[in-house]
Amino acid sequence: MRRRSAFTLFQLLTVLAILAFGFALFMPGVAKMRIMAARAQSTNNLKQILLSMYNYNDSKGQLPPGVDENHFSASAKLLPYIEQAQVYNLIKFDKPITDEANAAARKTVIPTYLDPLDPIKSVRDDSGATNYLFNDQVFSLNSKAKIPASFPDGTSNTIAIGETLKGDGGEKAEDLRRQYVLLKKDDLKGVKPDTGESYWKENKNIAGDRCASWMDGRFLQGTFNGKLKLNDERPDVSCGGEGGVSTLRSLNDEIIVGLADGSVRTINAKKLTFITWTNALCPNDGNPLGPDW
Repeated sequence: MRRRSAFTLFQLLTVLAILAFGFALFMPGVAKMRIMAARAQSTNNLKQILLSMYNYNDSKGQLPPGVDENHFSASAKLLPYIEQAQVYNLIKFDKPITDEANAAARKTVIPTYLDPLDPIKSVRDDSGATNYLFNDQVFSLNSKAKIPASFPDGTSNTIAIGETLKGDGGEKAEDLRRQYVLLKKDDLKGVKPDTGESYWKENKNIAGDRCASWMDGRFLQGTFNGKLKLNDERPDVSCGGEGGVSTLRSLNDEIIVGLADGSVRTINAKKLTFITWTNALCPNDGNPLGPDW
């Protein structure tokens, strides 16, 4: 009888080594493709939000306020324009966002408000989170900005919204991309870009609820002001949700922003100068954007 040939141990190990080598070459490509897909999804999310802003403006004659008396965000007001009318109809806008009547809507996760690049999907169990903050120089308390009247510098030169990282719920100064310094609203007058540094070093007044609820329009929940540079090494500071100093933050140098003209672009935190960053946030300072834009 003819005997069948079999793999020797050496041959088997050689085949396994080749497979392992091929797998090692293949995995970085897969990871890169996943990142590209996630960035594309975040870009699409911002495009949907920007389109909803325009539809809201066409319908109401103005953009939604960044936050109202009951702390509802622009994101909450835009729900019907991103095909979330069912959630919108659950909200009792005449009651505070924390009211039990708003619990069901508040817990709802809105995929359009989540950046797939952020591995943290929620900050609190009672709230659907967000990864997108509105520029409070356009979207402020009871603001009534209009397109194009409220943008003398041009809608193509003004950032309306940007992606950022959510909080991790921590109360220790471990990751300033996700945590911030929380002070009282009476401290707002004295807040400067470096105010949070001493608190951070001493591990005092640390909050990790950044972007905890898409329903909340308060500072560092639904709005930011860009008084710190992108991915600044200094911590953000919120004074009771009334204001402070903040920026957008990311896991790498790239951050996606949406402009008031409805376009979306990726900016590099290391290459963009602070002066261009601040000019791009102000809709009416008359300053041109730099060549780094």
